[in-house]
Amino acid sequence: MGACGRPDRLSPAHPKESQLSRSATGRSPRRTAAIRFAVPAGQLAALAAQPPLDGPGRAPALLVPGYTGSKEDFLSLLPLLAAGGHRTVAIDQRGQYESPGPDSLAAYGVQALATDLLHALDVVGAPSVHVVGHSFGGLVARAAVIRRPERFASLTLLCSGPAAISGLRAQRIRTLEPLLRRGGLAGVLPAMELEWRAARQAGTPSAVVEFLRTRFLTSSAAGLEGMGTALLTEPDRVAELAATGVRVLVAYGEDDDAWPPAVQAAMAARLGAPVEVIAGAAHSPAAEAPAVIAAALLRFFSAVGDGHR
Repeated sequence: MGACGRPDRLSPAHPKESQLSRSATGRSPRRTAAIRFAVPAGQLAALAAQPPLDGPGRAPALLVPGYTGSKEDFLSLLPLLAAGGHRTVAIDQRGQYESPGPDSLAAYGVQALATDLLHALDVVGAPSVHVVGHSFGGLVARAAVIRRPERFASLTLLCSGPAAISGLRAQRIRTLEPLLRRGGLAGVLPAMELEWRAARQAGTPSAVVEFLRTRFLTSSAAGLEGMGTALLTEPDRVAELAATGVRVLVAYGEDDDAWPPAVQAAMAARLGAPVEVIAGAAHSPAAEAPAVIAAALLRFFSAVGDGHR
């Protein structure tokens, strides 16, 4: 692992895959159970992977998906972290896939979603947890850590940034927002169908594309709009995070097209955090190079230990 702020380049064992792992078709790995739990806004669905029965008792890991994502984004990562001795739970955020959410846009702000995450800690059932937030999930996880730092052994910001997203992904959100507002999911469906058709033509397995379509159609329109607004308006909270004393890892694909790698590296320098750069990956290392990111996380978890400082 690199020294604070200095990136290590890690190479995946396999070529870059589609945005979701090839197994992300709704089928859970062995020793992984589907669970549901209550939060103030309703119920969240999750996948929980158990470590070997004879393994050491280590702090659990909680995985938080990004915008338009779900717990299935981590299907390939769950068994790898569990095999390393960590009970690992991947959650939907409210409004995502199998976790219905309110119709109010305000229910999908970063602070509201962070409240759900803090409730999820009780389900994980440990005094201290390693939390991994992907993309928008990193902003939510960061807010939870700032509010309750004593509950976290560490925070990994996976392809996440210091503040609001910009560039082409921000432009895409701004393009979809009025369509969502006027027509709900049906209003943006034609644009999404074009993306899924392009994914098939690029070689993404049909089962994965069908899962993406199903997930989109069962997600909350208010959630997509509310989370999109949150992504476009999140303030820079790096100094607040640094002040918590919680250990942070910054990890991203070398070709990340959300927050530019240089922006994420600069954030790590401000935090005094180590950096892992995943060679051959873009914005979804958990799907593109799960073995590589799992190894990086397990090294980091081991270095940090089970306490938050």
